[in-house]
Amino acid sequence: MDWDAISFITSSKVRFKLLTTLNKSKYTPTELSKNFNIHISAISRALSELTERELIICLTNKRTKFKYYEISEKGKELLKNINEETRVKLD
Repeated sequence: MDWDAISFITSSKVRFKLLTTLNKSKYTPTELSKNFNIHISAISRALSELTERELIICLTNKRTKFKYYEISEKGKELLKNINEETRVKLD
């Protein structure tokens, strides 16, 4: 169990929301920003952090606009651990 990664996700409502939302479908940063009513810069920063830790994947890496993201297998496993071990529910 990677408690550092769990702490990284649960310490930020934005990262937690992004990970749980991307677990359901693929989205662009603009769609996520509108859905959460969170400024695009905060979404982009969180997406970069999640990508660096290989918890999400950019599906359209060569594009400069309308990039689509999805959760990675590592991200799915971490989310499962968070839900099972910590019972964290951040809304």
